[in-house]
Amino acid sequence: MRKQLFVTFCLMLVGIAVSAQNKLTGYAVGFYNLENLFDYSHDEGKNDYEFLPNGSYHWNQMKYEHKLKNMSRVLSEMGTDKIPYGCAFIGVSEVENDHVLTDLVAQPALAARGFKFCHIEGPDRRGIDCALLYNPKYFTVNNVKLVPYVPELPKDSTFKTRGFLTVSGQLAGEHVAVIVCHLPSRRSGSFYRETGGREVRAVKDSLLREDPKVKVFVMGDMNDDPTNMSMYEALGAKEDIDKITAEEMFNPWYNTLVKGHTGTLKYQGNWNLFDQIIMSPNLLNQNGKKDFSSLKYISHQIFRRDYLFQESGKYKGNTKRTTAGGVWLDGYSDHLPVVVYLAKEVK
Repeated sequence: MRKQLFVTFCLMLVGIAVSAQNKLTGYAVGFYNLENLFDYSHDEGKNDYEFLPNGSYHWNQMKYEHKLKNMSRVLSEMGTDKIPYGCAFIGVSEVENDHVLTDLVAQPALAARGFKFCHIEGPDRRGIDCALLYNPKYFTVNNVKLVPYVPELPKDSTFKTRGFLTVSGQLAGEHVAVIVCHLPSRRSGSFYRETGGREVRAVKDSLLREDPKVKVFVMGDMNDDPTNMSMYEALGAKEDIDKITAEEMFNPWYNTLVKGHTGTLKYQGNWNLFDQIIMSPNLLNQNGKKDFSSLKYISHQIFRRDYLFQESGKYKGNTKRTTAGGVWLDGYSDHLPVVVYLAKEVK
């Protein structure tokens, strides 16, 4: 009862009228780039040599265990500003393999909630993949597949990068699909991320053809801002909730960057917002409607805690990384996490 009252109170804070007859249950979903969650042993065929004891990061058991503890702290706190049990599921990027994910969900902060994970090994040469962590009390997994990133240019036939981890399941008694992405780096050029945007859009469209009622989340480190071509045109992720068409998606992070002037990572003193959670139109209340008979979006946040930031020195105010300038900082990530809040009527 205390948890239900807490959720109801938080929903009222974000502007949803809750009557005695129509109470709402809140849900949170998130994304976090874990920045190089590697173990300290070599994976055959992968270029993970930097993260070996004799590699440039001098990675070892002690550093790895600190990294796991730090990551689990953040993941367990995501969503708790409004939902006491945190996120129902969290997409993550830059994880090396099943081994690190097994160790991650075994951390006390996540094990206490029974977190599990979905992961399929991908072709990335460094060995970093995407995964989905989930709390089985709130999200039930039905299907998991990895859709490959396919280069559009013949000359790039050997190009290998992360695919699109696609997980279908049940949240709040509804069919939900999550596409977890980590688009090609900024070094690759915009075209490669635009390709990714087009391919993610095709995956989303195929899910909706199979079930027009499925509610789709696209989440990930896009290596682009919401204003860039890969997001705005290729994926069709737009900012005006009332003007989103059936073929497009809603990107709440556009205005967070453009009007709020903040983001999830800093480069040369300026904010970028690469970490995004984008939603299909059937998750929206458009044109002033407040219909929560099915699962609907209510708000979003960049998850911030003081411990995630440098407190002093040249980079004060930047995110506190695990390692910077060759120095181990025992930090977290160069990215901040993001969270989306949803609600549905209790019947």
